[in-house]
Amino acid sequence: MRTTTYIHAQLYNGRERFADGRLVIAEDGTIVSAGPADAPATADMGETVDLAGKIIVPGFVDVHVHGGGGYDLLRGEPEDFRGTARFHAAHGTTSLLATTGGAPEPQTIGILRNALQAQTDGSMNGADYIGVHLEGPFLNPIRKGAFEEAWLHPPDREEMERYIAAAGGTIRLITLAPELAGGEPFVRWLTDQRVRVSIGHSDATYEQAVSAVAWGARHTTHHFNGMRPFAHREPGVAGAGLTEPRLTAEIIVDGIHVHPAAVRLLYDLKGPWNVCVITDAVYQAGMAEGEYGNTVVDGGKIYLKGTDTLAGSSATMLDSLRRVLDITGRPLEDVLPSFTAVPAREAGADRRKGALAQGLDADFLVLDERLELLETYVRGRRVYPNIKEG
Repeated sequence: MRTTTYIHAQLYNGRERFADGRLVIAEDGTIVSAGPADAPATADMGETVDLAGKIIVPGFVDVHVHGGGGYDLLRGEPEDFRGTARFHAAHGTTSLLATTGGAPEPQTIGILRNALQAQTDGSMNGADYIGVHLEGPFLNPIRKGAFEEAWLHPPDREEMERYIAAAGGTIRLITLAPELAGGEPFVRWLTDQRVRVSIGHSDATYEQAVSAVAWGARHTTHHFNGMRPFAHREPGVAGAGLTEPRLTAEIIVDGIHVHPAAVRLLYDLKGPWNVCVITDAVYQAGMAEGEYGNTVVDGGKIYLKGTDTLAGSSATMLDSLRRVLDITGRPLEDVLPSFTAVPAREAGADRRKGALAQGLDADFLVLDERLELLETYVRGRRVYPNIKEG
């Protein structure tokens, strides 16, 4: 078996840190071994790459991304999928869930079909598409955020079956408001279909949110945003996410959506293994400041023109990692699960993604001591910097 071995790296496998680590990759793009340099060799060393103390971490998994770099998954053309994959790979993401919005059904069907094709196409010289996150249309208009209210409505099983068919069974996560009419049977049915149910864009009370957990909900969407907020007499969805151990909480750490104190609170209460960092990036992420249709980009903030309503984020996973480290004061090996193993678990991809361990895909990043990105690898293949571009 031909292998490539990376030696003399500060290796973070997703749980532990090895000051002098060794990562061995098979020619099929899977991991042979990841651990200390003095561990017994499990294969012929083959080609050797000396990283001279640089850092290796697992590639990031983003379960909530709408686009980036001018590419829009809500438009959903094939080039949008390719461009989004390349943009986020250049910022440390190696796997992602293509995330829809509360669009009319025909538009959503088209996006889902192209998302399925993107998964079939593989990494496309960028991040891997590992499924779909359906955000809407089963959302509460009271917490609609930037969505068009006319597109939102209560759960409809027949409509959902059409979405599942269009996506070829690859919908891994769905955001919905469980308090809407028909919420309980819908959540129970989705759970039976092995679709992860996330509470989001929801005005549910604390009791309603806890009931949704009993029905099968296990996730919250962009915690603290698009939900009934915490209050001491009515803790709302925000309070349920903080106190219910079966819920994993998504969070946007862009310095805009959530105050640093709230980020720190979430980590202190839930721990890194129950926090899922996302970007919620939209096509304007990485673009110059200015007006884009009905939105404005100003100082990294993206909002609907003439309002203070946020319309997605310009965050990247690597920038978010640096912020989490700064806000929480935790070591890198402690917070990495929120960017790797946890989102992989929530996407149902933890048997392939989210850590550096034998048999998993060789998705990893090479970073310098300032946590600046040097290289991104997806299934053992360098996708950033692009080989063809140097």
